[in-house]
Amino acid sequence: MAKLLLNLRNVPDDELADVRALLDDARIDYYETRPGTFGISAGGVWLRQEAEQARAKALLAEYQARRGARARAERAAALRDGSAETFATLLRRRPLFVLATLLGMLLVASLVLLPFFLLRG
Repeated sequence: MAKLLLNLRNVPDDELADVRALLDDARIDYYETRPGTFGISAGGVWLRQEAEQARAKALLAEYQARRGARARAERAAALRDGSAETFATLLRRRPLFVLATLLGMLLVASLVLLPFFLLRG
């Protein structure tokens, strides 16, 4: 019976290519399903043999640990050289977007807290 190894929701193309190469190098038989037309299903990478699941998950965990360490190192380097996006740089570059987002957050928070204040009195 097939087993889902990786849900493809929010998986970048380079990561998917790396996972394909990882599985190919390990000679693990897999297939992919594509995302649904209306975005209800995200697609995935499936293992054909359930017996390969433990080995594939171990390989994937090792790959994700390496990828995470590399991403953290790249972020730290970007913060050191000043090229990383921060709140201040986003505020300077897109002030209307930041203002609209903050106002939206305040609106949602006020709607959530409104019953509390109405029932208090």
